[in-house]
Amino acid sequence: MRNRGDGTSDRSSQGGSPGTTRPGKHVAAPPVESEIRDDDWAGLDISGQTHERVAFIGIDLIDVVNTGGSFTECTFRDCRLNASTHTAAAFVNCTFVGCAFFDATFTDCKLVGTSFDRCTFGLFKIVGGDWSFVALAGADLRRTSITGTRMREADLTGARLQESTLHHVDLAGAWLHGVDLTGADLRGSDVSSVDPVATSMRGAIIDVEQATVLAEAFGLSVRDDVPRP
Repeated sequence: MRNRGDGTSDRSSQGGSPGTTRPGKHVAAPPVESEIRDDDWAGLDISGQTHERVAFIGIDLIDVVNTGGSFTECTFRDCRLNASTHTAAAFVNCTFVGCAFFDATFTDCKLVGTSFDRCTFGLFKIVGGDWSFVALAGADLRRTSITGTRMREADLTGARLQESTLHHVDLAGAWLHGVDLTGADLRGSDVSSVDPVATSMRGAIIDVEQATVLAEAFGLSVRDDVPRP
């Protein structure tokens, strides 16, 4: 089935797309109810569109503009979202498999429960929004910029975040075992879930409050200075 991004989905194609099983507490993606395959949406404005349980396969979404669009329980497989911009959009409980996000920007978007499997990133930018329960285990997010985003209980197990910027990111309860934060700027973010023994943090930039949290995670007792005699 072909669709030029007019916001409608033909449900004549039935059947489920292969789901991605998320690690740990995450569950497999729900089955889809329609499919859009090998279409060219490059450069289109898809703002305000609504799609539910649709499989997007091999879609060119390069330079797409999306303000307020809503995608619920959709699957994106082998899609190209390079240089796309998404503002106040929602991708809730979606699954991205083998997709490209080079130079993509998400501003004030909701991606709760969404999973990413074998996707590529680069110059990836997230500003604000709610990415709680997102699954990014093993993702290569080097030099990514994330600012003011809620990522509670996100699965970042083994993710590569070297030289990334994570400012004021809410990572409470996030899965961070084996994450690589070498050279990352973490100032203002919640690091209470970071295990400094199981996390690479050489050269990471942190603030004073974070230093206290990490020292206590090492089992150290942080106290006031002792007055000089």
